Amino acid sequence: MLASQLSTLQSKLGYRFNDSSLLKQALTHRSVGAQNNQRLEFLGDAALGLIMADILFMHHPSASEGDMSKARASLVNRQALSTLGRKLGINELLVLGLGERKSGGADRDSNLCDAVEAILGAVYKDGGYDACYECVDKLMRDDLPTESLDEIKDAKTRLQEMMQQQGLPLPGYEVATIAGEEHEQKFHVVCRTALSAHTAKGTGSSRRKAEQDAAVAMLTLISESPSGEF
Repeated sequence: MLASQLSTLQSKLGYRFNDSSLLKQALTHRSVGAQNNQRLEFLGDAALGLIMADILFMHHPSASEGDMSKARASLVNRQALSTLGRKLGINELLVLGLGERKSGGADRDSNLCDAVEAILGAVYKDGGYDACYECVDKLMRDDLPTESLDEIKDAKTRLQEMMQQQGLPLPGYEVATIAGEEHEQKFHVVCRTALSAHTAKGTGSSRRKAEQDAAVAMLTLISESPSGEF
């Protein structure tokens, strides 16, 4: 990637790195080798969750814990972060192994989501909490609810309400596989609805997160179908 491309990305982030190698690492997929973005993704995921909790707590003093949790889940899900990744042009900057690139990895939602989290982890590592907070606020300000958290509903709730409005059975969620060690499990869930002949898949570190991810994917399927309503 060119230095000018990294400079443009930093302008979009509203943050200039002291150590530019962190940004390069954040854009490097695990298919390349050991020096990839997975550790920064782990850090960025945690930082983003805390910062969004901080923002919601500060701006919505009367909101319940449940409402804030649902709002945060909706704001930082895979669909939201992959959309942000495309807006930032990360799909043109990702460093991928040959096989991953040939299979369309540059525009894969999961890769873009991971890269966004890794970039935030890099900002946190390079500049600390305040710098990361300012970056998140700049990037996600337009998506934040300005008045009530009722403006935001998590994907499972939106999908359920869509089915109820049309008098259809509620969505079904099934755990397809559980991979990994007990302390680091990855759940794979399949979602089925009467509105789509296709199934939607989701992954997450818990069944709840995987179901939310699958619901997001199903909403996308329905919205993109010729007769779907979103």
